Amino acid sequence: MTDDAHAPASPAQPDPPAPRTDAHGDRSADASTPPDRPGWVRDTVVFLSGQTVSLFGSMLVQYAVLWHLTLETRSGAVLALSSVFGFLPQAVVSIFGGVWADRHNRKLLVVGADATIAVTTLALALLMLSGHDDLWLIYAALAIRSAGAGVQTPAVASLVPQIVPTRHLMRVNGINATIQSAMMLVAPAAAAAVYASADIVAVFFVDVVTAVIGIGMLLLVPVATIVRTQGDDGPTSYFGDLVGGLRYIAGHAFVRWVLVLFAVVFVLIVAPSYLTPLMVARTFGPEVWKLTANELAFSIGMLVGGAVVAVWAAKRSRVGLIIGSTLAFGGISIGLGVSTNLWVFLGFMFLLGLAVPFFSTPSTTVLQETVEPEMQGRVFGFVGIVMAVAMPLGMAVFGPLADVVSVELLLVLAGVALFVVVGVALAMPSGRRAVEDARRQSAATEKDAVTTDA
Repeated sequence: MTDDAHAPASPAQPDPPAPRTDAHGDRSADASTPPDRPGWVRDTVVFLSGQTVSLFGSMLVQYAVLWHLTLETRSGAVLALSSVFGFLPQAVVSIFGGVWADRHNRKLLVVGADATIAVTTLALALLMLSGHDDLWLIYAALAIRSAGAGVQTPAVASLVPQIVPTRHLMRVNGINATIQSAMMLVAPAAAAAVYASADIVAVFFVDVVTAVIGIGMLLLVPVATIVRTQGDDGPTSYFGDLVGGLRYIAGHAFVRWVLVLFAVVFVLIVAPSYLTPLMVARTFGPEVWKLTANELAFSIGMLVGGAVVAVWAAKRSRVGLIIGSTLAFGGISIGLGVSTNLWVFLGFMFLLGLAVPFFSTPSTTVLQETVEPEMQGRVFGFVGIVMAVAMPLGMAVFGPLADVVSVELLLVLAGVALFVVVGVALAMPSGRRAVEDARRQSAATEKDAVTTDA
């Protein structure tokens, strides 16, 4: 994290976000806000239900592939390669996915991405049934699924504010995080049951079925295409939209601050934590139940954290939650690394999961609240790029190192590095200015939401 990453783009700081309307025309941050759009609760329930079903299948594949590669190869390099194929294509496609989300119907983009992922998974299952189980086939499937996520992720993130009134975003995002955590609690057990009793191919077939159900439910939700104003020169080209997104981020200290923080967390925390199954297998034993317990501890923590965020954090400082959870990540990573007992290790995994919603939910919500609707696809596209690049970048370093030194040492070093990087960044004048700007804009939005609730 450099000093320039936090420096304001110009002496003039962005003004707090003005009250804006959502895709249905509802003003979200004004004391005179009319009643919420009729049907938004029903649409939200259907949307979240469909996404939950689809996510459940994807999680089954995620766990099954991770365990399959871990148990079959015991190689940190193989896990590093799987993370590269599983995340890097998303970074490339997200460059265009964000632009598409601002130009086309976001619901149809999500449906198309889900369908592509399902067909790819089905093809891999049929190939493995016929005896083709080379690693490159799994890598290829991971790459295609990752590319689909590059389209789906910015579309989903920018679609939510079209359905949910802005003043309810924090609560709905917290509820969504809780639901996803519950699925993460169920998915490892379900994946272990299917993987142990059948094989990885059966998991792939389950994913195809859940994708079809998720697509069907999403089609029931009405989502309009964002109507964009045209400049004097007529419609903007795709390249022009991309450049416009880059200029928007470059000139918006708040958004830039969030993106940098995402990158730091993914490099120093998410990437090393991806090696925890390898640590469990090497240090505590390769039994499937131990790998399952590792995932369950994390998922239970996320479930509790998501519930707390949904109930308690709606009117708390978004920026305070983000910074506090980031520092907690560093301490928990060190705790994981020094754990010599499986149950102590699982306790820290629970705490890691507990901290995740306090970082991810406020980060997503504050972007949804402050970024204009016609720019959200591109902003979340760049969020996807940052996360997708940071993860394989971190794994490119930590994965091969895991074959040379212990995973425990890597976790400790990553936690210490996070403290150092965040501490130095916050100590810099430019860093303090960026955080203060973030606090001011977040506080303005929170005040508007409280006024509207009153």
